[in-house]
Amino acid sequence: MMNPKLEPFANRLAKMHKHLGKWARRQHISCYRVYDNDIPGTPLAIDIYENIVHVAEYARDHGMEPGEHAAWLDDCIGVIGAVLGVSSDLIFLKFRQRQKGLSQYDRFARTGAEFIVRENGLHFIINPSDYLDVGLFLDHRITRQMVRQESSGKKVLNLFAYTGSFSVYAAAGGAAETLTVDMSNTYLQWANRNLALNGFEQEHHRLLQADVMTWLEQPPQERFDLIVVDPPTFSNSKRMEGTLDIQRDHVLLINRVLRFCSPGGVVYFSTNNRRFKIWEEEIRAAEIRDISRQTVPEDFRNKKIHQCFRIVNR
Repeated sequence: MMNPKLEPFANRLAKMHKHLGKWARRQHISCYRVYDNDIPGTPLAIDIYENIVHVAEYARDHGMEPGEHAAWLDDCIGVIGAVLGVSSDLIFLKFRQRQKGLSQYDRFARTGAEFIVRENGLHFIINPSDYLDVGLFLDHRITRQMVRQESSGKKVLNLFAYTGSFSVYAAAGGAAETLTVDMSNTYLQWANRNLALNGFEQEHHRLLQADVMTWLEQPPQERFDLIVVDPPTFSNSKRMEGTLDIQRDHVLLINRVLRFCSPGGVVYFSTNNRRFKIWEEEIRAAEIRDISRQTVPEDFRNKKIHQCFRIVNR
């Protein structure tokens, strides 16, 4: 029997699943956010990745004892499974709090639960069990498509690349070559597998393990026509020299990036820092345009999930 306190959650989830399911089918989308912290007291983000469901509970002061909270989560999983028609072994639960230090790179488990999902005709490996995030950020679905449409014949640089989804899209858009840079070898190998999965050879699609901020200090050895920059809000990883605070450091970061950008080239810069304010007057660019509203998909009711800017180099 359903916990009566979860009936509003069940009703809302059923309503959004029906509405967004129709929308997703019309758009040929198989991975989308179906519930986005919609009901007070049920602070969950629920993402459907084809046959897989990923659930993240946001940090809060819920006032429950550990055993009571665990039972509440079990009840939530039961509701999710019943409403979405998914067995419990295909529902993966995470606890999300403000990112600290190495949390983006921490491994939660070693189950190796990997699946292949599709997006806009491309294929991506996800792992919903072993890491905080599954390997494909759904809020950048539109941004990835923008990069794809702008990549033909261009040299593309992907910084803080994570699992390389922007690189895959750039390659699919006909990029002459891509360079994918991330500090994590685990994620670079994941990016390499994503590229190979879509038939893109490493000869034209290079990977580089490096601390991006340090790598950008060097004089540019080559320039790129299109650059994607999607850094963490904060990082003090032991693999970095110093710390990264994106509000404090974004001017330095973007100006360094522009040194690697061809004249008239484009930089897509994004952050999930909801309080972020861009200091345009300090950035040496020809044009800076806020494209956040155009890049947040319909399935994300929280329109502040990220901020995104299209920056044109001088």
